[in-house]
Amino acid sequence: MPQFKTTDNVTLHYLEAGNGPPLVMLHGWSQGAALFKHQIEALSDRYRVIALDMRGHGQSDKPEHGYRVSRLAVDLHELIRALDLRTINLLGHSMGCAVIWSYWELFRGDRIAKMILVDEPPVVVASPGWSKDQRWTAGGMMEPDDLFRFAERLSGPDGVDATGEMIFSMVTPAMSDEQKNELLSVNLQFPRPYAARLLINNATQDWRDTIPTITVPTLVLSGGGSQVPWQSQQWIHEQIKGSVFEIFAADEGGSHFMFLEAPAKFNARVGAFLA
Repeated sequence: MPQFKTTDNVTLHYLEAGNGPPLVMLHGWSQGAALFKHQIEALSDRYRVIALDMRGHGQSDKPEHGYRVSRLAVDLHELIRALDLRTINLLGHSMGCAVIWSYWELFRGDRIAKMILVDEPPVVVASPGWSKDQRWTAGGMMEPDDLFRFAERLSGPDGVDATGEMIFSMVTPAMSDEQKNELLSVNLQFPRPYAARLLINNATQDWRDTIPTITVPTLVLSGGGSQVPWQSQQWIHEQIKGSVFEIFAADEGGSHFMFLEAPAKFNARVGAFLA
C-alpha cells in the first residue's frame, strides 16, 4: 500500500489504481479508503483513482495530534504535492466534504478541476434557536448536548457499541450483515478516543460562508434515506453556481452510504459527471 509522510512526520497510506486524470477520494468520519473498493474498481479504467486513509484512519499512522478538519485539509494538500498532481477531481463523502471545503478555503481551491460532494450538511450541530426550516436547510442533525454526550460515550468503554449504533442507523435495511461487519471493522481501525475528538471538531464547523465561494463544476449527491436532510444538500447545490444535484431514492440504496449500497448507479453518475 503506497504511503507518504506529512510535514508533521505522520505516515499516511492510500490506495491507488489506474491511469488518466486524477480522482482523489476522501472518506467520511471514522471510515477508510477500503470502503471505496467499488469506485476504485469501476473508475480506474479511466482515471488515476487515489483513496486516502486520513490520519488515524485505516492503515495510516495514529498520532496523538491533528484530529481537526483543518489539519486533514493540510494533509490533503501535502498528498497532492507529494504525488505532484497538477489538476485533480476531488470526491468527498460525509466529513470528506468538510475537508474539501477547508482545503478550498485554505488553499484557494489549488489544482481542483471538479468536485463531488456526497451527503454532508453545511452544519452538523443545530443552533437551539433555529426553526425547523432553518435546521433542515443547514443540516443540523444533532443537538449540542447530544454531540458531547455521544462523544463521551464513544471514547469510553461503550465505544464499540456506540459506533455500531451510529453507523447502522445510516444504512438501509437491505444492507447485508457482511457489509455491516465490513463497515464496522473499518470504523474501528480509528481509535475511539481520537474519533470522539474529531467528531466534535467536525460537528462544530459551519461552512455556510465557504460553500458559496466554490467556482468549479460540482456534483452534489444526496441520499433519500439518509439522516442528512436532503434540503441541506439542495441548499449546497443552490449556492454553487452551475452545480448538479441528484437524490438517490431510499429504495435504490440511497442511504448515507450510497456508494456502498448503490455502487453501480453511483459510479455511473460520477463517471458521467467527470466525463
